[in-house]
Formats: sequence, C-alpha cells, structure tokens
Amino acid sequence: MKQHTPPLVAWLGYGGLLPFAAAALGALLDGTQRSVWQHALLSYGAIILSFVGALHWALAMREDDATAASRLYAWSVVPALAGWLALLLPLLFPQGMALAALVLIVAFAAHYGQDWRLARRMALPAWYLPLRLHLSSGAVLALAVLAATA
Repeated sequence: MKQHTPPLVAWLGYGGLLPFAAAALGALLDGTQRSVWQHALLSYGAIILSFVGALHWALAMREDDATAASRLYAWSVVPALAGWLALLLPLLFPQGMALAALVLIVAFAAHYGQDWRLARRMALPAWYLPLRLHLSSGAVLALAVLAATA
C-alpha cells in the first residue's frame, strides 16, 4: 500500500479547501457582502459533502458482499440529502444559515466516521484516512466560521 498521498491527489484535495477558506474569510472580513460569502460557503459545503458521499457509492460497486454493498449505497446518498437540507434551511427559518452550517458540520463529521469504519473492513490506501481527516477538518473549520457569522 502506498504510504504517501499521490501529489496530484494532494494538490486537488488541499486545493479544494481554497474555496472554503476564501468564503470563510470573506464572511469574516467583508461585512457589506457577508451574506454572499455565507451563501457561497454553504453551497460549496453542500456540493463537497455530496462529492464525498459519492465515494462510498463507487466503493459499493466494488463490494462483493451484497449486504455490505447495500449499506454503502444507502449511506452514499445521506451526505447529498444532508447538503440539500442545509441549502433549504436558510429559506425556511430566520436562523437557518447557522442551523445549515451545523447540519453540514455534523454531516462532515459523520461521514469521516463512516470512512473510518469503511477503512477497518476494506483495503484503502494508507494515505486516505489522514487526507480525509485534514480535508474534513478544514471544511468544518470554515463552516464553523459560517455558523459564527450567521
């Protein structure tokens, strides 16, 4: 098993944190456009959450055990549904933006937990879980800024 994250994977993964960081900084520093930055951060978080859920769909397709595959398929849609709910909350409630940020934070943490459980039963590259932890932590930190500025 490869111990180090392939360079392209590292560039793409950590590069994917740039929109989180930019939108979080915008929400903190640009009071005149704060709601734009908040919506940008919320939308990007929901999209990335959906993306990480799709990883489990791909792994389910490679699973020989039908029960395990069914669990992976079922879980793989949960992040997209959580992201969709998060996008709706600001439209439904006055404090919906802060609540949406919390939904995404919980969903990213839950998905990392699912990744950890998956890695215990399926051969994944040694670099996968550390990378997922770093990327999920970056997303959660940015979303915490969203919750704080909402």
